[in-house]
Amino acid sequence: QVQLVESGGGLVQPGGSLRLSCAASGRDFSFYAMGWYRQAPGKQRELVAVVTSGGRTNGADSVKGRFTISRDNAKNTVYLQMNSLKPDDTAVYYCNARWGNSVYWGQGTQVTVSS
Repeated sequence: QVQLVESGGGLVQPGGSLRLSCAASGRDFSFYAMGWYRQAPGKQRELVAVVTSGGRTNGADSVKGRFTISRDNAKNTVYLQMNSLKPDDTAVYYCNARWGNSVYWGQGTQVTVSS
């Protein structure tokens, strides 16, 4: 069983930056592929970025060049550095852990980009 707790969300002006963190409890964190998803009001949840157990990363086209996902296995934590934020980035951001058939979600953290 893995519990995920996100933090770092908030209100930021367009062009600003935020760093989200997701702390995982439980064993074998390094074996999990970790991802960030987001869900805006009235829209489906969408993938933002993922980092595999081996450290490879991938991200949605809409955030490439602006967002960076990383992980620190010693701290059981995954990060999402978000730069050049736009109003369209406003959403609840969810952390996800996946290993085989096991999938876990955090409770989400709100990110609002507005002037």
